[in-house]
Amino acid sequence: MSTEARLTLATLRSYGIRLALFAALTTGLSGVVHLLTGPVIANQAALQQQALLDNVIPAMLYNNPLRSECYAVTDVALGSTRPHRLWLARMNGRPVAAAIEIQAPDGYSGSIGLLMAADFHGKVLGVRVTQHHETPGLGDKIELRISDWIRQFTGKQLTKDNDRAWAVKKDGGMFDQFTGATITPRAVVSAVKRATTWLESLPERIPERTPAIHSCATIQ
Repeated sequence: MSTEARLTLATLRSYGIRLALFAALTTGLSGVVHLLTGPVIANQAALQQQALLDNVIPAMLYNNPLRSECYAVTDVALGSTRPHRLWLARMNGRPVAAAIEIQAPDGYSGSIGLLMAADFHGKVLGVRVTQHHETPGLGDKIELRISDWIRQFTGKQLTKDNDRAWAVKKDGGMFDQFTGATITPRAVVSAVKRATTWLESLPERIPERTPAIHSCATIQ
């Protein structure tokens, strides 16, 4: 092997070693960053989730750690066949209400994600939109940052006597619709109505054992 070839080989080996060291260093730094920021990110996510829950279920109604009692429930009445997360609120150990993620599958531009809470007697405590693809300027008025429309559910009671009133005004109900956009509010009203009815029968299915913190046990 010529001197020039040996120099070229040595140079390639040197570059290879440098590249390997750089890769190891980068991987190590990434691991350190993950370790340092992971808890911070998890804590921020927990705070955001608690803030959203606080928007739909008043803290004065319960004294258990709400986020710790999470269940996974599956029923087409909740808007899809996938599991939906449910948080059970207790006062002195007694179940009093629940917050649940539901879907309004028949929105104008697809499924609308909602977080709603109700007691077990047909009273809605709060509703918030978590995801949607509705038309800007029309259907997006379901978002609280755009209008107060979603607040009209708070305090509404669903009973046998007013069942038909749980519809938009265009359909003879008590809920406002949007000018030029009836499909979106109609879908949300229907989803909230179905979920409120579903929650009325929840207490009889609640297990005695409280699930582990940050887990979602399954309710059949």
